[in-house]
Amino acid sequence: MQLGKRKLQILQAVIDDYICSGEPVGSRTIAKKYGMGISPATIRNEMSDLEEMGYLHQPHTSAGRIPSDKAYRLYVDKLMKIRMLTAVEAEHIKKIYEQKTTEIEKIIEQVAKVLSDITNYTSVVLGPQLNKILIKRIQLIPVEGQYTLLVVVTSAGIIKDTIIRVPADIDPGYLDRVSNMLTEHYRDKTFAEVDINSIQDVQKEMSRQREFFNSLIDALTESIAQKEQTEVYLGGTTNIFNFPEYRDIMKARTFLSFMEQKNLLYNLLSKYDKQGVRVIIGTENEYEQMKECSIVMATYSIGDKVLGTLGLIGPTRMEYSKAVSVVRYVGETVSKYLTSLFEE
Repeated sequence: MQLGKRKLQILQAVIDDYICSGEPVGSRTIAKKYGMGISPATIRNEMSDLEEMGYLHQPHTSAGRIPSDKAYRLYVDKLMKIRMLTAVEAEHIKKIYEQKTTEIEKIIEQVAKVLSDITNYTSVVLGPQLNKILIKRIQLIPVEGQYTLLVVVTSAGIIKDTIIRVPADIDPGYLDRVSNMLTEHYRDKTFAEVDINSIQDVQKEMSRQREFFNSLIDALTESIAQKEQTEVYLGGTTNIFNFPEYRDIMKARTFLSFMEQKNLLYNLLSKYDKQGVRVIIGTENEYEQMKECSIVMATYSIGDKVLGTLGLIGPTRMEYSKAVSVVRYVGETVSKYLTSLFEE
């Protein structure tokens, strides 16, 4: 059954009011606050119809009604008006690129913090995924004494620097030649595409310093192995407890337990790799622990290559219009910033 204009207006009013107050909404409240020019009795009848259709439900017999997940889905898809960011919010987001850093881990940590600070929800950000990062350069940089710094530069910035001991008879020219050869072999490959056997081929070509080269390959292999698990960054983990829905101790424990399981968070967000904003509401979540939460997520990229996902987690009674606008804006801002830093 299709909803008529009046039912849609009433449903939107109930959702807007419940998001703000957290209290079940009655027909008299709608009649007083939203000036629809219809009586509380008419509104009550319409709300009763909406309940039968699965858009509203009554937590207690004498109480008003609250929206269902089905109602929130209709609201997000059809009724919600995306609000503009305030000047204060936009200014706060600028902190992401005011750090003057090219370390992507620090940038992503700041993204998680900014998201949670602006919205008061819990933020989750996936670091760049291994199969989406390209090696751009492998450089050996002489440092003090008999040591060199192994630096792996990728399309997402420097991901690893390791100190290696260098034999006394190795000169900077040799280090440059090794750097050039490694770069030539692995440029524009992902870490997942690096073949250990091909590393051995490089080793044969540079066999004059076999002991040094073995330690170099070990360090490079370790760099790759350490990046096999994408990092998950959290912000405002306890923000959820500011909402009355989560003052129940068992719900609070369940939520915290889920937030500690980084592999589940990774699975949750890594499935979304398209541009634009996606909203998962309550029972649409695949994990039981998240059935009373909603997630608003977007991706960030370098150029046209999606690197990772950022998102906000809140109760199903979250302020979707704000969450969507913030997530979209932060995703676009981070993408522009990373592109300006790392795209060749």
